[in-house]
Order: sequence, then C-alpha cells, then structure tokens
Amino acid sequence: MALKVLSALDVAKTQYYHFKAIMIAGMGLFSDSYDLFCIPSIMRMIGRIYYPEVDRTVKERYWFEVPTAIASTMIAVALMGTVIGQLVFGRLGDRVGRRYVYGVSLVMMVAGSIGCGFSLSRLTSMVFVSLGFFRFLLGIGIGGDYPLSATIMSEFANKRTRGAFIAGVFTMQGFGILLSSLVTMIVCSIFEACAGDLISPSKLPQSENVSPVPPESDLAWRLILMIGAIPASMTYYWRMKMPETARFTALVERNTLQAANDMEKVLNVSLSSIQEDIEMMNTPNTRAALSNTYSFFSREFLRRHGRDLFAASFNWFLVDIVFYSLNLFQYYTFKGLLASKSNMNLYDDAWQVAKLQTIVAVSATIPGYFATVYMIDKVGRVMIQATGFFFMAVSLFTVAKVNDGGWTSNPGAEFMILYGLTLFFSNFGPNTTTFIVPAELFPARFRATCHGISGAVGKVGAIIGTVGYIWASRDPPHGLGVSNTFAAMGGVCVLGFFATYFFTRETMGRSLEENENVDEFTGVWFLRFWPNKFWAIRIETNTGLRLTAIVENSSETLISSSPEESPRNGFSRFDNPESV
Repeated sequence: MALKVLSALDVAKTQYYHFKAIMIAGMGLFSDSYDLFCIPSIMRMIGRIYYPEVDRTVKERYWFEVPTAIASTMIAVALMGTVIGQLVFGRLGDRVGRRYVYGVSLVMMVAGSIGCGFSLSRLTSMVFVSLGFFRFLLGIGIGGDYPLSATIMSEFANKRTRGAFIAGVFTMQGFGILLSSLVTMIVCSIFEACAGDLISPSKLPQSENVSPVPPESDLAWRLILMIGAIPASMTYYWRMKMPETARFTALVERNTLQAANDMEKVLNVSLSSIQEDIEMMNTPNTRAALSNTYSFFSREFLRRHGRDLFAASFNWFLVDIVFYSLNLFQYYTFKGLLASKSNMNLYDDAWQVAKLQTIVAVSATIPGYFATVYMIDKVGRVMIQATGFFFMAVSLFTVAKVNDGGWTSNPGAEFMILYGLTLFFSNFGPNTTTFIVPAELFPARFRATCHGISGAVGKVGAIIGTVGYIWASRDPPHGLGVSNTFAAMGGVCVLGFFATYFFTRETMGRSLEENENVDEFTGVWFLRFWPNKFWAIRIETNTGLRLTAIVENSSETLISSSPEESPRNGFSRFDNPESV
C-alpha cells in the first residue's frame, strides 16, 4: 500500500489547482517556444538590415541572406544552451527540489530574452556575438524549464488524467509559436505604418546596389525578441508560491508530514485523511519505497531503468531531428509561395514569413496538441507515439514523391496538405509523448534528471536536424535537394516507429510508483515484449506444476494454515510475476 498522501494525489478529482498548475508550468513552455521559433522572421529582418547589398549577378532569392554559417550558429547556440540547461537543472531538481530551481530557470529565461535586444555596438560582428551569447543564456533557462515543468505536473496530477495534464502543459508550446508570429506581424505593421513610403529593391536605379534600410528597423527585431520575456515574468510570483511536490518531499526528503501539510493547502483534502500513521509507515511496500538507495551511476539503476532511459532519449532525439527542421524552416520549404524579396520592403518580407507560420500553427500544429490532450489517457502513450511516427513517415515519403521540382517551384495543394499532416502527427504523436513519458517512468529521486537527459539528447537531435537541414536542403550539387531531404526525414520517422514499438513502455493508468516498480526481471530483457512472453511461458509452466502438486497432495494442501499454500492463493500468486 502506498503512502496516504500519494494515494490521495493519484485518486484526487480534477480541481482548480490542477488547472492553475497547468498554467503556471505551461507559461514557461509558452515563453520557450516563443523565443525559439521567432528566430526565422528575425533572421529575415537581420539579413535585410545588415546585408542590404543588391547583387544583380545572382538570383533574387539569394539577396539579403545571412551567411549560412552564421544563421546555423544562431539557431544551434540556443539549442546548445538548452542541452546544458536540461542536464544541469534536471539534476538540481532532484538534489535540492523542483520548486527551488524552478524560479532560477525562469529568471535566466527573462534575462536572456531581454538581453537579446541589446548589442555592445552596431557593428555586424558584435551584433551576432551579443545575440549569440544571450540566446545561449536563454537556451539554458529554456532547458531548465523542460524537466522541471514536466516533473512538477506529473507529481501533482492524478493517475487517471495525468497524461492530459502534462500534455496540457506542453500544448502551450503551440500557442507560443502562434504568439511569436502574431507579435512579429503586429510589430512589423506598426513600424511600416510609421516609416511612410519604403522603396522596394526592384525600384532602385541600376546605379544603386544597396537597399534602403529605415534606421528604426534595427529596433523592431530587438523589440520582438524582448517581448518574449513578458509571459515568463508574469508567472514568477506564482512559481515561488507553489509548494514543493508531495512526492519529492515524501520520497526524497522523507518528510511525509510536510508533504501532507503542503497538499492540504492546495488540494481539496483534509489533513487527517492524508497524514500517515505508524502502521502505514511500517508496511513492506512503504519501507521498500523509502529504502531504495541505489545510485544513478549503478548497475541496479541500469538494470531497472536503462532500457526506459534509452527509449525516452532515443525517441526524443529522432522526433526533434524532424520537428525542429520542419518548424524553423517553413519559409524555406514554401519559397515558391512567398513573394520575391525584390518586390517587398523588409517589414513586408518578415510579415509574410510570420503569416505563413501563423497559418501552419492554426491549421496543423495546435490541433495536434489538442488531439493528444483528448486521446492520451484513452489509447495510451505508446499507441499515439507509434502512430504519429508512422503517419509522419508516410507523409514525408509522399511529400518527397509529390514535390520534385525544387524549393522554388510552386508546392501545390497536395504538398501543403501533406506537410500539415506531418506537423499534425508530430504533435499528435512523438513530439508530445516524448515530453510526457520520461516524467512518468523513473523514481522520484531520478525523475527530473532522467527527463533532463532525455530532453538533452533530443535537443542534440534538434541541432543535427536544423544545421543539417540548412546545408542538406540546398539544391544539388551543393546539397541533397527537396526530395532527398524529405525522404531522409521519413527514414528517421521509420526508425522512431520501430524504436517505440520495441523499447517504449506504456505508463497509462498507473501511479508513478507503479511505473517505477516494474517486475524484477524486466531489466534483464531489453526489448519490451520479451519479458511478457517469457513470463507467460513461465507462469503457464509453474501453474501446471502447481496443479499437479495440488492434485497429488490435496489433503495436505487443504488443511494448510498458510494462505500462500492454499490452492486459491496459489493461482493468484503465479498471476503476479513479482512473486514467482
């Protein structure tokens, strides 16, 4: 029997504090996605401001381009910071508590967002150096928010709707993407209205080879980045008012009385119903839960949780290769639909990129998140993740077949629908479930650490995917071209489908402690379905032997005073692999 306070959390009715926790934790993911996914429009504006030369010897689509090495660095540096933040803050969350470091990661996010709007000088090189430094700092804060938000929500939620609650937190990522696009459109519209008549590059005299840049435009992109600090700063007070999670207090700090007091303040339960008594604390299961002392770097951890950590990390790695590439480079994918740079001023250019992101977010990205919230506690994490990978692969392979005319060709309706389906099934699939599953599989004292490791490996995949996309998506012979790029991403999704099927364990409908305490022999077998087959054979064999023993020794069995030796309890005992 579990601790009373943990049992109360597992069966608690959905109430106001659950939704409050979703908003407090979700606002961090909201700011995370705003800051990460506003960069395409920002780089578009920076290219017009700091690389305004009009080179009529090359095609117009190459005008005002930030050099590929710099563009990939600006994207990768934030993701590298995210990797470090997930590892460091995940570990700190398990050592000093989720609540205490939750505010620190938020402060780093706010400081990074504001700092992105400042430069040491207006020299192009110094602008990129300062922007890179503050985006790295921002990335550390963003990385810290991932394991802490997921762990906190999983430990506050009940087991019946835990998946929907964590998915609700992650859904804020979609709204962050949407807001970053809307803010970009609003800021560009305001600055364009105030600038008056702006000359497009196509109207320049042949003698001029520099596109005019309004001096105030350098403020516009900085303002867009700094606005990202507002949502995060709004939740700082409420994060500091949150109590420590009951599971950390009871299972890691071993203070069950404090855990009961904290939960009484936020949930609609009485202290007398969740306060532990001496008899409860002395039950074998409770003593076992509190006496597990194996370390993270131990064979015991590897035996019990190595497969789960591998599955969570590898699946996250694979999905981020595809997800970040598709989201950050939508403007590149849909070049054929965008107006030529030569016929637009810099505000209109950034506006059309943001408009494209808005349409994709509303029609494909956000609906995928909501579908996961609705279905995840009905069909399970593994089913959604495997199905998502499968349909992503189908869509990407079909996209590769449909569009073979290059990046500048008109993609057509079929391409757009398939591209939207890929993003829909990434969110109604592995992009959301890889955030949820690591928060449910591991012991309380390792939960944030393992989530941080899984997320860090995922962001390494995001770095590989985005940087690789920039270089590989170029037309042959310098790159792979459109068809081969999408086909390669489809292959990544196929690998994710098999990794999910063979390695990922279902967590739906069980408490966190039940997910942690898998049967004794699970870790010996690496593929998730082998232990089940092994135990099915062993149970059948042992049950048959038991029946024979009962028939041969019926008189002795029937008069036995031990419950374990009775025929009825003999069958139930072999139904549980832990007791074999």
